[in-house]
Amino acid sequence: MVSLTVKNLISIADLSTKEILTILDLAEKMESIIHGPKPSTLLAGKILASLFYEPSTRTRLSFESAMARLGGSTITVADISASSVAKGESLADTIRTVDNYADVIVLRHPQEGAAQWAAEVSKVPVVNAGDGAGRHPTQTLLDLSTIRKSQGRLENLNIAVLGDLRFGRTVHSLSYAITRFTKRLYCISPPGLELPDEIVMDLKEQGKEVIETTDLKGILPELDVLYATRIQKERFPTPADYEKVRGVFRIDKAMLEGVKSNLDILHPLPRVDEIAPEIDETPYARYFTQMFQGVLVRMAILSLLLEVNTK
Repeated sequence: MVSLTVKNLISIADLSTKEILTILDLAEKMESIIHGPKPSTLLAGKILASLFYEPSTRTRLSFESAMARLGGSTITVADISASSVAKGESLADTIRTVDNYADVIVLRHPQEGAAQWAAEVSKVPVVNAGDGAGRHPTQTLLDLSTIRKSQGRLENLNIAVLGDLRFGRTVHSLSYAITRFTKRLYCISPPGLELPDEIVMDLKEQGKEVIETTDLKGILPELDVLYATRIQKERFPTPADYEKVRGVFRIDKAMLEGVKSNLDILHPLPRVDEIAPEIDETPYARYFTQMFQGVLVRMAILSLLLEVNTK
C-alpha cells in the first residue's frame, strides 16, 4: 500500500522528493478513474469538509470534484459570514467542531500559519488550500504535474516565475519544490514585489542559482517554463500601492517571438491582465491544462491522506 509519512499537508516542505513523485505518479493513474467505465468507490463513506475563509473557484471545486470522483462526499460552509465565525468563534473551535463531522479538512484562510494551527488541534488530516501569503502545497503539486506531463521531465529545466513574487503563495511553494529538480530559478518581478529574502537565501544556501531581473523579454528565449502570476491586489495596504505595479508585465503574441517551441506558460489563475487572451489558443498555453491536473493531484492526495489502498 502506497502511503505518506505525514498526516497533514501544510507545506511542500512536509514532503520528501520521493513522496512528491509518489503523488505525481498516483495522479497519472487517477486519470483512468475519471475516464473509466464505472464510478470509483475508493473513498466511499468518506467525508471532506471544505472550509474556505477566502474566495476560491479552482481549488475549492477541484477538491470537491476529486472527492466526488472517488465516491466520497463533501460538506461545506457556503458563506463564512453566515457561520459561527461571524459570532466570533475561533479557528481552533471551528476545527474542533468540524473534525467531528468529516474525515479530512481542506482549509483556506487569510492568515499565514492558520493551516498549521488547525492541524495542531484537528483529529483528522488537514490540507492547506492557501494561508495568506504563505503556502499552497497542492497548487505546487499540480504545477509540477503539469510541467512533467508537458515537458516529459522535471529535471534541468529553465524555469522563471513572473509577477507578484512577494505576496504570491503559489510562487513561494513552487520555488522550493521545483529547485529540488533544477539548479537555477529566474525571478522576474516589479520593484518591491521580489521573492522574499528568506526564500532567496534558503535557495542559495541549498546551492541553487537565483537570478532576479525585470527583463522579461531578454529572459524569454532561454525558458522552458514561464510561471506567471497576477499582482495580488488584496494583499496591498492601499489601492494606490496596487495601481503603481498593476500591468507592469503583459504577455502577448508579439513578446513570444523567438521563444523555444516547447515553452510552457503556466498560471494559477485567476488572471487579470498579465496574459493576453490571444495566448490561449497558442501551443504555449498550459494554464487550463493545470486545472485538470489539479483534480488528478487532489484525488491522489486525498487517497493517500485517508490511507486507502491505491494499488
